[in-house]
Amino acid sequence: MTSLTASLARGALTSPFKRAGRPDATLPPGRLTRPPAPVAPGPLAAYGRICGFPETGALPLTYPHVLAFPLTMQLMTGRAFPLPVLGLVHTWIEITPHRTVQPAERLELSVYARELTPHRRGTEVTMTTEARVDGELVWESSSGYLSRHRRDTPGHTPPDRAATAPEDLPAHAEWRLPGDLGRRYGAVSGDRNPIHLHPLTARLFGFPRAVAHGMWTVARCLAEADDPAGIRGVRADFRAPVLLPATVTYAADAAGNAFALRGPDGRVHLTGAVGRHI
Repeated sequence: MTSLTASLARGALTSPFKRAGRPDATLPPGRLTRPPAPVAPGPLAAYGRICGFPETGALPLTYPHVLAFPLTMQLMTGRAFPLPVLGLVHTWIEITPHRTVQPAERLELSVYARELTPHRRGTEVTMTTEARVDGELVWESSSGYLSRHRRDTPGHTPPDRAATAPEDLPAHAEWRLPGDLGRRYGAVSGDRNPIHLHPLTARLFGFPRAVAHGMWTVARCLAEADDPAGIRGVRADFRAPVLLPATVTYAADAAGNAFALRGPDGRVHLTGAVGRHI
């Protein structure tokens, strides 16, 4: 946790000196790696409780992302990384589990920055995370993070890849999210981006209230899956921020292959699609 705290402090200091959208911007080469290590049971249990995963069984599908977050922050707060880390918004994630991972296995984690892409609201970076056991690639993910700024030329918006229109998915559950959810999840995950922590710090980045972590929303949705071991891939798009406190509705199709998170006014916050083993 010390290295993560140092990365967060470095990000706060260096962000004001980085200017997103520079045409000559490049990504740092290489990757950062954490040697094989066991999963600590206490933090894993705390993560499972706040996200709704069972206390026993395989490692939650989203947890390697959390374990690798200190590496991600170390890379994104480094001098060679071109975007200011403060205020970065997680826009999408794709997860591919190559097999079920057990908590007792020793995971080697690596992270690298793969691509910079113009976005209609700024610049998006794609970060890739890999998890290995004894050299075998067992899990990987790619994530988009948006640095918001004005653009002189149009940029793209990543496509929503949900299999079904989110407004057509039947509701399954209603969740009431407390105002301190961002602080509680930040304590478990290490992601203490100020947009998640308090209304005052969120307003500094253009949000009227604290915003729920995108990774909490997708984890909470995946925790509802009937057969998590059968999932062979997930794509989730974070379409609108969940301002805390909030009441949201979890919706999914009958097969559990498409899901969404909606607000009481019908606003879609998250869409997702799941691929399954046959």
